[in-house]
Amino acid sequence: MSVSLRLSRGGSKKRPYYKVVVSNSRAPRDGAYLEQVGTYNPLLAKDDENRVRLVEDRVRYWLGVGAQPTDRVARMLDKAGIKERKATNNPNAGEPGKKAKERAEDKAKKAAEAAEAAAAAAAAPAEEAAAEEQTEA
Repeated sequence: MSVSLRLSRGGSKKRPYYKVVVSNSRAPRDGAYLEQVGTYNPLLAKDDENRVRLVEDRVRYWLGVGAQPTDRVARMLDKAGIKERKATNNPNAGEPGKKAKERAEDKAKKAAEAAEAAAAAAAAPAEEAAAEEQTEA
């Protein structure tokens, strides 16, 4: 049986409250669990000591027997100093999507064409003035 440390949602609509539980990874999110090892109340302030409460010795026991924490629980364990989490790096996270890149290229082309047209328009009167001076002289 594959065991995981994960959050089980409770509370009412728009007022979430979570239990940190040890459960079979195939069990439903809010279904049966083996043991409750903590709580998480996201409505409390981030610096509030009751926001995340963990029973540290039980968490360490379950990690010792092979339980795998979910990403969110792993963050909590890292912050509590129970299990260190590897830092993730996604270099493409801030990169715009394919369509946004296409729109930016189109905008750059239009700006370049407008600048070229403006330069040509500015040069055209100067050329006409020079041509008039030559015909008058």
